[in-house]
Amino acid sequence: MPRTVNDPTPQTAALVDALERVRTRAPLVQCVTNAVVMQFTANALLALGASPAMVDIPDEAGAFASGADALLVNLGTPYAEQRDAAGEAVEAACAAGVPWVLDPVAVGMLPVRTPLAVRLVAARPTVVRGNASEVVALAATAGLSDPAAGGRGTDATLSVDEALRAAGALAGHTHGVVAVSGPVDAVTDGDRVVRIDNGNSLLTRVTGGGCALGACVAAFLGATRADQLDPLVATVAAVTAYGVAAEVAAEVATGPGSFAVALIDALHHLDATQLTDRASVVLATASAR
Repeated sequence: MPRTVNDPTPQTAALVDALERVRTRAPLVQCVTNAVVMQFTANALLALGASPAMVDIPDEAGAFASGADALLVNLGTPYAEQRDAAGEAVEAACAAGVPWVLDPVAVGMLPVRTPLAVRLVAARPTVVRGNASEVVALAATAGLSDPAAGGRGTDATLSVDEALRAAGALAGHTHGVVAVSGPVDAVTDGDRVVRIDNGNSLLTRVTGGGCALGACVAAFLGATRADQLDPLVATVAAVTAYGVAAEVAAEVATGPGSFAVALIDALHHLDATQLTDRASVVLATASAR
């Protein structure tokens, strides 16, 4: 039977424990990320309790990645120098056993970032995080699932359920985790599927709402790395914490602008009680493949 974490169960304890480890360990998260969202991403990480580092130029990115706790590679604005830095950082992270997150922003239709994303997938990211259309397009382009149309830029044109098979194939290929963002998020390792019904639609009205989530996933991976916590559990904890913070922020916001500020505040004030009381997570036993 699926089990929710609205009650004080071991699942709830795992989510709370992961959040507390982010707060106590302040993981160093290297972000090779979208120029449009750097400040918002950095502020989200700081509010959560992590330490952001926007090190994204060649000859620095690789050296830094080997000593970071986690790495985020976001393909939102993949200018040439940043593409080189991303490859360098990923190579160093993999060699050092540093967990890393790939956010394949707007892949599928664009001719530069799409083949880059496929090359990065071959390096087996710990987590791939994207919307449904990005996940389907990435899996199809990498030859892991049937061809399918990508989204409209950063917008999803497919549902999370439509992306689950592609997500399972992608997770199986990387031996990692895929997080699919949508009205109800899904996180899978190819065998287990976890659905998370937290968040708010205002996240889609703020530049960087999804990109910052990728960074938060990296923070949770980095904070729990020494404990060898299951990456799926760490990812679920990150997605749930971020979604709960979005719900809290939406309750006081009057629009997208105030929501963005309130989200940073909500991440800063997020505690075990809020996470336990609000988390809406169901572990499904069916395979995503």
